[in-house]
Amino acid sequence: MGKRRKPSPPSRARLAVVTTAMAGGVVLTAGPAQAEPTPGLAAVKEQVDQLNEEAEQSIERYNGFQEKQRTLQGDANRIQEKVARGQEAMNELRTQLGGIAAEQYRNGGIDPSVQLMLDSDPGGYLARASAQNQVVDSQAALLRRALDEQRRLDQDRAEATATLAQLDGAGTALAAEKKAIQEKLAKAQALLNKLSAADRAKVNAQEAAATRASRSAAERPAYAGPATGRAATIVQFAYAQLGKPYVWGATGPSGYDCSGLTGAAYRAAGVKLPRVSQDQWKAGARIARADLQPGDLVFFYADLHHVGLYIGEGKMIHAPRTGKNVEVLPIDAMPYVGAVRP
Repeated sequence: MGKRRKPSPPSRARLAVVTTAMAGGVVLTAGPAQAEPTPGLAAVKEQVDQLNEEAEQSIERYNGFQEKQRTLQGDANRIQEKVARGQEAMNELRTQLGGIAAEQYRNGGIDPSVQLMLDSDPGGYLARASAQNQVVDSQAALLRRALDEQRRLDQDRAEATATLAQLDGAGTALAAEKKAIQEKLAKAQALLNKLSAADRAKVNAQEAAATRASRSAAERPAYAGPATGRAATIVQFAYAQLGKPYVWGATGPSGYDCSGLTGAAYRAAGVKLPRVSQDQWKAGARIARADLQPGDLVFFYADLHHVGLYIGEGKMIHAPRTGKNVEVLPIDAMPYVGAVRP
């Protein structure tokens, strides 16, 4: 038998590790994963503000799609009613043609020209009958009316088909935008839920302070002096909405989004504004900042996705975002773009 080899002695490093582990009673296993740190208030606020801004951009697009859908639905209803009327007229003309055929049948047989008039191709009939001198003037006039009515009916049906296709497209876009809004708002809420109890208390305190400031402003309305007539009606309406919740897609009376509030205020004064902030930007004369008056529309961000109502003293009333209420805010609190007086 060969000599048995002695096991090699452990290295000093191995001895040190084993000795330390035994001395401390520690089992050497993989350490637990580090708990995810609680996000800080400033970081969360920045992310939530960004998500809310993106959501408001989507909300104005949603409002635009919704308005387009409403318009297209009205167009489709109107065209379909027109098609129904055209079909009724066409049926009447065919009844008249059938009456001629029945009368001739009772008198001994249908004239070949009348048989041609009931042809499924009335256009082809008219060409053939004219060439064969087989149609009297009264019959030709009746058939021409039928041909004109059929042509209009075909055009109206084609228009209805195209409008309904657009309506479907608007509905699809509306659903997609709604989903995008809900996802952004859910993500923002999830971030807020990760805040520590102390930070959540700070957020609540900030919201309460903003509410108190708006109530205080409502008690000392800035419009009292300069606003008169239509402007006074607009601004007074806006003040009456303070404290009502921001509700995306809403135009009142229990809640509003930004363009929903401005539209409702102007509607109270008998003026109809477009539904979307970007379209409201085109609804009047541009006003320099130095010439702002209560009741003017003030717009924010490069894409004009936010709008408020100027009330004087550098302040506006606006519907801010989901989770907040209609409030008074300095116009310098957001990136100011310009103003319009409808």
